[in-house]
Amino acid sequence: MARVLVLWCPDWSVTAALMERAEAQGDGGAAEVVRSTPAAVLSANRVVVCNAAARAEGVRRGQRRRDAQARCPELLLLAAGPERDARWFEPVLAAVEEIRPGVAPIRPGLLAVSAPGRFHGGEEAAAALLAEELVARGVWDCRMGVADDLYSAERAARRAPAQGCTVVPPGGSAAFLRELPITALTEDGEEGRRLVDLLRRLGLVRLGEFAAFGADEVSNRFGAYGADLLRRVRGEGTALAGARTPPPELACEIGFEPPLDSAEAVTFSVRTTAERFVAGLAERQLVATAVRIEAVFDAGAVAEGEGGMSSRTWVHPRCFTSRDLVDRVHWQLQAGAALRSRKEAGAVTAPIERVRFLPETVESAGDHADGLWGGGAEEQVVRGVARVQAMLGYDAVRVPVLQGGRGAADRQAWVTWGERSTGLRPTLPPWPGRIPGPAPTRVFPAALVAEVLDADGDPVAVTERGAVSGAPYRYRVEVGGAPGARGWRVIAGWAGPWPVDEGWWTGAGPGGEEGGRSARFQVVGLEGDAWLLRWRPSGWEAEAAYD
Repeated sequence: MARVLVLWCPDWSVTAALMERAEAQGDGGAAEVVRSTPAAVLSANRVVVCNAAARAEGVRRGQRRRDAQARCPELLLLAAGPERDARWFEPVLAAVEEIRPGVAPIRPGLLAVSAPGRFHGGEEAAAALLAEELVARGVWDCRMGVADDLYSAERAARRAPAQGCTVVPPGGSAAFLRELPITALTEDGEEGRRLVDLLRRLGLVRLGEFAAFGADEVSNRFGAYGADLLRRVRGEGTALAGARTPPPELACEIGFEPPLDSAEAVTFSVRTTAERFVAGLAERQLVATAVRIEAVFDAGAVAEGEGGMSSRTWVHPRCFTSRDLVDRVHWQLQAGAALRSRKEAGAVTAPIERVRFLPETVESAGDHADGLWGGGAEEQVVRGVARVQAMLGYDAVRVPVLQGGRGAADRQAWVTWGERSTGLRPTLPPWPGRIPGPAPTRVFPAALVAEVLDADGDPVAVTERGAVSGAPYRYRVEVGGAPGARGWRVIAGWAGPWPVDEGWWTGAGPGGEEGGRSARFQVVGLEGDAWLLRWRPSGWEAEAAYD
């Protein structure tokens, strides 16, 4: 009977993020950093994955950011990155394929393969060989399980020690699963957690008690997931998922002997390699929309503690050409030189010994082909912007994007053209105190000084409870040459206030402006001009205008 070996790397999202961070900083002890640094991956401001060091301090999955930081103030917070997790798991797949071909990746951090026991002197010996190979590649926490089916092997791997292996005897999968506690189903995700809650209320303690139910009863009461679980617990699970076909080698690199210490010299020398990289993708009817460029420093400088690697992932709104790649190399080295002058992380600290192009996201060339009669206006704009960016620099061309916030200025963000929008505030939360639509058409870079008076000529203010001291009657905005600069104007209509009290603990709002108590008003003058005004205890200001 064919046996299945499952390899599980716990908390892989955290491991991949820490390994990427250690590589970017040129830290040679990445394995020690991964083990000792308490870290957690966040999504939607909640912990989705945390490592053992963080769990030892009380951090748990599902906690809010502030609760996790309260339990562990030194907690390292990392952004979720599915593409990063898959990219860093690729070397693990390659390492296993060198020992036993036919690897079936289940998800980043989990894979299955036919147990290579006979050739290596037994299943435990084969697992020890795999663990040794992975530890040599920097993956310290790897656990394995061997059983007759995939489900049992995965449960065995989750109960193995670090770098260890749990072997279920042939024909013993059903007995092994029946002895597991009901709480083991929480490893199946949300469906498993819901079923655990129900089974515990029914008084069940072990999976064997669940296996005693009839198939019809389980199907009617617990649905498709319960029926599939019953079949697995009885030892009738599938043997192995379909093995993957190893991806073709698409990366290209060039070495320099002697190493080059000039960005211009490196840029000129990588042109042929960039053309070869793009041509290799074209032979397979592919194009790259995201490419990681690695500039490896001189090995002699690395030995002296000054070297490392400059690594950065570049994205393109369409697809990369050889000219685009050469421009990215130049920008990356120029940015590294600037960081070196300021002694910041990511700096180019030594002559360049090698440059690599590694495709991170590839797509079918047919999806990016020109139309029958050539490209349209959008293509011309993309090419024109790329040309301007090549002449002025990478960060010189930016595009506006929408993010979450309460004020008009808070909702604006600028992203470098060609980059993904990361680190922005989500737009989905309700954002209490946000002004309703329509949005203003003109948002001032710096708020303009304004005044608002009531009918008695007294300044209008807003109390701590959000009440207006008097109905706004006239206003004035101090801006030269714009509507409102000709003195006081009578108010035809107004709406508000929308009070907020944000950033009082730091003294700044989400956009970096003055924090604390404030309130926004929409004001329309008799002449038809409309403004978005904001009251603060220090006075009034105009944030935006409705043209």
